[in-house]
Amino acid sequence: MPAASTTFRALALSVIASLTVTGCQAVHDAGQAIGRADLVNDLAARLDRALELTYSADYQLPAGRAASIVQAQGPARSAYTWPGGKLTVTAEATAQCETDRAKAVCTLLAPPAPNAKPSVALFTEAKRRGLVTPPVVVGLLTEAALDAEAVITQSDTTLAGHHATCVGVRRSAGDFSACVTNEGALGSFAGELDGTSVELALTRWSDEVDGASFELPPGAGVVDHRATSS
Repeated sequence: MPAASTTFRALALSVIASLTVTGCQAVHDAGQAIGRADLVNDLAARLDRALELTYSADYQLPAGRAASIVQAQGPARSAYTWPGGKLTVTAEATAQCETDRAKAVCTLLAPPAPNAKPSVALFTEAKRRGLVTPPVVVGLLTEAALDAEAVITQSDTTLAGHHATCVGVRRSAGDFSACVTNEGALGSFAGELDGTSVELALTRWSDEVDGASFELPPGAGVVDHRATSS
């Protein structure tokens, strides 16, 4: 995904700085304790590293539905698909596609500036349809780490054959759990976002991608707003 990896590093450092002032609170796992800042920094760093990788990840959603995240480098580009929609981000355009109709329709917007991440607003529809993106998870973890009343537990698991570190968060703003693989892919998520229950789990991860993943759906109608959105 065309994103500045320093964004996540700065985010993690900001959290650490804040926790240095307020004091570390422990996260317990089988009798061991680690600091909140250490946990957030580790997971944010994994997600950060993944922004520089080429990979494809498939996810299972409730009711047998599916979603995916695909990204590649040189040039940087990414694609997100979910039931009824697709978002592609390339150097040429940001394309928001609606695919739950007889003929898919894609709206082209100006691509992000070089080394800049896409607007979080672009992922609103994906989140509503059940695809939680890594930036959303980083934001939730950061909020939890800064919440003195939040209870954060850590565990480990294996998803699609890949080891993952998981956190369970209990807080007044809403409970959630999330897992991040060693490679930095989002392994799973379960919780409530914007009043909607969301759950997904990684079913396949590969360091190879299909170039067709970044293309618009075949036969899609195109509405080009790049000139007005730049």
